[in-house]
Amino acid sequence: MAWFVKTETFTAETSALSIEQRRPFLEAHRHWLDQHIGLGRRIRSGFLVDDQRRPGGGGLLIFQASSYADALAWVSQDPMIVEGLVAWQLQEWIPVSGDDWP
Repeated sequence: MAWFVKTETFTAETSALSIEQRRPFLEAHRHWLDQHIGLGRRIRSGFLVDDQRRPGGGGLLIFQASSYADALAWVSQDPMIVEGLVAWQLQEWIPVSGDDWP
C-alpha cells in the first residue's frame, strides 16, 4: 500500500462563513473519516495552525491506498470536497525515514 497526502484550504466563500456555519460540514468530514478508520483504512488527519495556534492554514490528510486512482476515488468522496468547500491537492508520498505509524 502506498501513502498519499491531501492538502486543502477553505475556498474564499467558505472562509467567509462563521465557525458555526462551517461546523456541520466539519462534523460530516470527521464522521466520514471515522467510518473509514473503523473499516481499517490507515489515516492521519488534522488542521494546520499558525504560531499562535490559530486555525486557518488548511488541512492535511495522510492515508494509504493501493494506487493513485484508488486514492483519488476515495478522497473525492470527502464531504468537504463533495460540497466544494475546499481547494485541494492530492499527491503520493514516499516516506524515506521516521517511525512506523500504527
